Amino acid sequence: MKTWLPRFPAWRREALRTTLWVVPTIEVFLAVALFALTYAIDRAAYRGDLTLPSWVNNGSADAARQILIGIAAAVITVVGLVFSITIVALTLASTQFGPRMLRNFVRDRGTQVTLGTFVATFVFSVLTLGSVSHGAHGDFVPHLSITVAIALVLVDLGVLIFFIHHVAKMIQLPEVIASIARDLSKAIVAEVDASARRSTTAEQEVGLSLTELDRRLEESGATVPAPRSGYLQFVGYADLVDIALNADAVIQLLYRPGHFLVEGLPLATVWPADAAGAVVRALERNHVTGPQRTLTQDLSFAIDQLVEIAIRALSPAVNDTFSAMSCVDWLGDALCRISARWQPSAVHRDQTGAVRVIAAELHYDRLVGRAFDKIRQAGRGMPAVMIRQLDALVKISEYTTSDEQRTVLLEQAEMIVRSCAESVPEPSDRADVVRRYEAVLDAARKPTATA
Repeated sequence: MKTWLPRFPAWRREALRTTLWVVPTIEVFLAVALFALTYAIDRAAYRGDLTLPSWVNNGSADAARQILIGIAAAVITVVGLVFSITIVALTLASTQFGPRMLRNFVRDRGTQVTLGTFVATFVFSVLTLGSVSHGAHGDFVPHLSITVAIALVLVDLGVLIFFIHHVAKMIQLPEVIASIARDLSKAIVAEVDASARRSTTAEQEVGLSLTELDRRLEESGATVPAPRSGYLQFVGYADLVDIALNADAVIQLLYRPGHFLVEGLPLATVWPADAAGAVVRALERNHVTGPQRTLTQDLSFAIDQLVEIAIRALSPAVNDTFSAMSCVDWLGDALCRISARWQPSAVHRDQTGAVRVIAAELHYDRLVGRAFDKIRQAGRGMPAVMIRQLDALVKISEYTTSDEQRTVLLEQAEMIVRSCAESVPEPSDRADVVRRYEAVLDAARKPTATA
């Protein structure tokens, strides 16, 4: 059986990225390595093995200590300032955008690199300060290391200016919405690629049909309980295929990433039942649960984030219609991509073409519903929001590849028109909404796009 560890790069990268310590730690190690290099060169110059250029600092030991102490004190003070600004930004994000938006700010590379750069400069300065000492040939002063420390301070100044600009830009709501939309676009591409790989695993289909397998799983399959409670964050489908192949079994997953698992309740079904014992432990190793949802394999999570911002914007306390319409625009863009390219497959086969894993499928109508339902409900009585949703449906219709997709979009358009008739008192406003609805009908009559 192949090891399951190399098959988890996606969620491991996401877990490491959503921290404030990984990038600073890497930069600190780089600073230590840089000091080791400059210290070795300084030692060689001290012994007379080489001569340093004239532009390298040539001060005395006392002057070196004063310079390094000043650098270390200034940098650690700025580190405290950067941390304070970061905490303020996180507090503002939690209050204005919702607690689920904090993850997007924590995983921001600009903040992580800024913290790491200042901490690395502090570590380099302290190490250089500790290397100033007395020797057989007089005081040892690491001239090159001091020069590099001064250069790092100049780099820190540029990083600080960048950080102030970056935070001022990052906390703007349009930038937050666009950032989430970019993450959603990447998640769509990842799902499209994963579906394409699954569809080309085997050249032909062999073994029992899906209908027969569903019947046998229901009648004589063994239930595998969830080992712990939490949100399902990742499933190693490729490893589960190997596990099922080695056990000559079929695994049916009852949940998909994003669902909440309760310890002890069914997680999967295995057929034949006597293969369940061989599958249970391996199955536990090939899924990841946690206290919150992530973008890895959970396409609807980014949609929910945009919907949450829109709902907050439409609340009476905020009353920010334009931000809600911006969310609708980006949701429409995402659904255009999904309609044109996404072809989910719940069936995972081995190399021979036999069904080994049946996953819980995320249906197109569920994605459209998640993107439109809550905003439509929160936007009752707001013709501007209804018109923008209908405009988005027109654009999405241009990318649909089947009549089933267009039927789902038409259902959403009909619900918006009914909501308008019930909640908008002004006839001219209702007429504007109806005109947009007719545009949706016209788009639905056009030939569907090719996948």
